Amino acid sequence: MLRKGLRLLTVRARPGHPTQGFLQAGGLVFPCALGHGGISADKREGDGATPLAAMRILSGYFRGDHFPGGRRTRLAMAPIGPDLGWCEVPEDRNYNRPVKIPYGASHERMLRGDQLYDACLVLDWNIAPRRRGRGSAIFFHLARPGFTPTQGCVAVSARTMARLLPLLSDRTVVRVVR
Repeated sequence: MLRKGLRLLTVRARPGHPTQGFLQAGGLVFPCALGHGGISADKREGDGATPLAAMRILSGYFRGDHFPGGRRTRLAMAPIGPDLGWCEVPEDRNYNRPVKIPYGASHERMLRGDQLYDACLVLDWNIAPRRRGRGSAIFFHLARPGFTPTQGCVAVSARTMARLLPLLSDRTVVRVVR
């Protein structure tokens, strides 16, 4: 059983299955989903790849009505409301930032019907500095059944997320390796 805070989560692809992986947390290993583009050292907006990188967890969002454990963490967590979006247009001044919906540029809606973002942690990929076209909305969130591919994020089961959340902080790094 993990008891202390976690400083490192290591993610690697499952052999023979580039869109699925394993997340190591201390001595424990959990299945995870990766981007439909596999792992890439040259991440680009829209390629569906999970960045080959060490990314710090900055903060998170949660749906209290679906994931009540969202506050049981050392991370700054904000509730997801119907007006929360995430801008994904490289030319927009709010690229790779949260935005209030309705928003003029293309954005991802954080309040989703498929519950993937019921617990959603923001990774520091392309946050500071932001570089146009290097990829946006790289999150650590909940996986679909069967760990089907993400758009480039790392995703785990709700049970795994609930187990890990109390151990995570803004010092925790998600390191994606090959």
